[in-house]
Formats: sequence, C-alpha cells, structure tokens
Amino acid sequence: MRDARDVLIRPVISEKSVGLVEDNKYSFWVNTAANKIEIKAAVEKMFKVKVEDVRTLTVKGKEKRMGRYTGMTPDRKKAIVTLEPGNKIEGFAGL
Repeated sequence: MRDARDVLIRPVISEKSVGLVEDNKYSFWVNTAANKIEIKAAVEKMFKVKVEDVRTLTVKGKEKRMGRYTGMTPDRKKAIVTLEPGNKIEGFAGL
C-alpha cells in the first residue's frame, strides 16, 4: 500500500470542482497507479474524514507543439471523492 502523500498529488481547483463542494464532493489529481481503495484510505488518513464513494477518471494528455516539434503532455488521473454527510474538508471551505 502506498503512503497517503504518494497517492494524492494535489486538489483540482476549477470552477466545476469548486461547485461540487456544495454536494460534498472533492476532486484530486492522484497517482496514475493508485486504485480506489488506496485513494479512499489516503483521503481518510490525511483529512480525518469518512469517505462514502470514490470515482476515478483518466485524463488523456494533449499534443503540444514547440515550433515544428510535437510532443505529448502526460496522462493524468483524477479522483472525485464523495464524503459521508456531516464531513467536510476545511481547506476547500474558502474557495
């Protein structure tokens, strides 16, 4: 099992993810090799909350150009974590 700091990379700060906070859902960029069980354990350990559901999706990398050379940005994995009623993560409250 991975350490919680190795699973969660950073929170996703976007207009859509901030809107999901009202529904008690929080979004994080996570390690691409992490599974739902590891993500749930990492969020519960780091933020001292109870997780009800974890949904994951892989965001494919985009093609980027630098002059005539092309390359790809890496694929990333996003997790949307639903907390049990009555729980909240304090860091997201001010967004």
